[in-house]
Amino acid sequence: MSPSITRTRFGAAVAGAFLGGLLVASALDWTHVGFAQSSTSSKPTPQEVKPLADASNAFVSISEHVTPAVVSIQVESTRRPSRNGQRVPPGLEDFFKQFDTPQRQQPVESSGSGFIVSADGFILTNNHVVADADRVTVNLTDGRTFTAKVIGRDPTTDIAVIKIDGKNFPTATLGDDNSARVGEWVLAIGNPLGLNFTVTAGIVSAKGRTVRGLLPSQYAISDFIQTDAAINPGNSGGPLVNIRGEVIGVNSAIASTTGYYSGYGFAIPITLAQDVMRDLIAYGRVKRAALGVSIQDVDAEDARAAGLSDIHGVKVGGYSGDDSPSRKAGIEPGDVIVSIDNRPVDRVSTLQRIVRSHKPNDVVSVGIVRFGAKKSFSVKLLEVVDDDVVASNERGRGGVTAEAVSYDKLGVAVAPVPAELSQRSTLNEQFKRGLLVTDVNVNGPAYKKLIEDRDIILEVINPAPRVTVTSQGELERALGRVKSGDYVTLLVYNLDGQQTRVESVRVQ
Repeated sequence: MSPSITRTRFGAAVAGAFLGGLLVASALDWTHVGFAQSSTSSKPTPQEVKPLADASNAFVSISEHVTPAVVSIQVESTRRPSRNGQRVPPGLEDFFKQFDTPQRQQPVESSGSGFIVSADGFILTNNHVVADADRVTVNLTDGRTFTAKVIGRDPTTDIAVIKIDGKNFPTATLGDDNSARVGEWVLAIGNPLGLNFTVTAGIVSAKGRTVRGLLPSQYAISDFIQTDAAINPGNSGGPLVNIRGEVIGVNSAIASTTGYYSGYGFAIPITLAQDVMRDLIAYGRVKRAALGVSIQDVDAEDARAAGLSDIHGVKVGGYSGDDSPSRKAGIEPGDVIVSIDNRPVDRVSTLQRIVRSHKPNDVVSVGIVRFGAKKSFSVKLLEVVDDDVVASNERGRGGVTAEAVSYDKLGVAVAPVPAELSQRSTLNEQFKRGLLVTDVNVNGPAYKKLIEDRDIILEVINPAPRVTVTSQGELERALGRVKSGDYVTLLVYNLDGQQTRVESVRVQ
């Protein structure tokens, strides 16, 4: 038999075996394991996708309803350039000015967002969007462009009101952030990174959030709405909208190490923004009511020291000044505010929300707990006039002349306030007589409570009797009354914040 015939018969046998294998595999349903095998399935039924379709249609409806009221804001300002980027030694600025040549001011452009709240053209936005603006231009979704006037700004709440001339502008519906719940869907609308009229979706991640360092003021709000809806530079001033198409917040800030979206954004509650807006339109400034005290949230040690059954309330750290109405009423540092007008106060943001619902000169009933004793005081709210807080930048011990004394019960060392620090600073005489904390033991009970070289101990508030600390001996005698495991409550003045606070420490 020839080789060619043999090869032909062999090929036919192989092909026959392959076809036979396919027939057997098909009959036994083995072919479903093939990775490259394609299969078809029926598409989802309308009933199965209806919930998703409804949610999608809701987002579309909200976007179409609100976006026409959202505006893009372009800001132009001018600044004089520095001396060719050179750094001038402190104190020699006037000397180097004689060598400066006149330089033309450079235009600076920035952008942000806002939303129209009245048919005649009032617009809510952020203070930081329009601060120091020489010219503000507003663009609408329909392509119209207007020059806007800044009506008023409030740095404390980061709210500003601007206005464009015209009638029958589309307006956003304002809602109530009090009814917003964590986990609810929200939309953020604005102009991030130059991408005008962008809509992003997320949920309310938290309420009553404090963003430290954002608004440097003792009266700054600590009541932000946190959201994971994407917010980026340019979103500032735009609306945060609930599923009913109502604005519940003014987008203001992001938490990010890069300056871009990292999953956490913050919006100013709309009820606060409305209050500020009304004052800015009516008076050109905000008429802010205050109790006249510095305040902090209560922690576990504060609650135990005060005799509270659970951790709630707001700790009074000191007074805003000699004219503080709380001081006149009898409220003392170390008191824990638990109610105002019989409305419970669980934290700082709750207290701020209640107080800002009042006007200056309103009288409120303040319920406090003073180391186990419940008391009530009538306080006439004052108007905050000048809210600037100037922080001291005088670092270091400033020449401690007296030897520091250590107290193991607290884990700190203290010394009299050095004369050099007293002379270089604007310290009140009361604070000059206190004891400067010169060292804090990282293993001691006062670690993270007291700050080395920045805190001055003024008083031992509790245990009674209250003692003004003007010498190391007075502090030693006061601490001699407490046993290991007891709590000592101190009145402390901070050089950076230039205000007093109260700290409760469990001694060892």
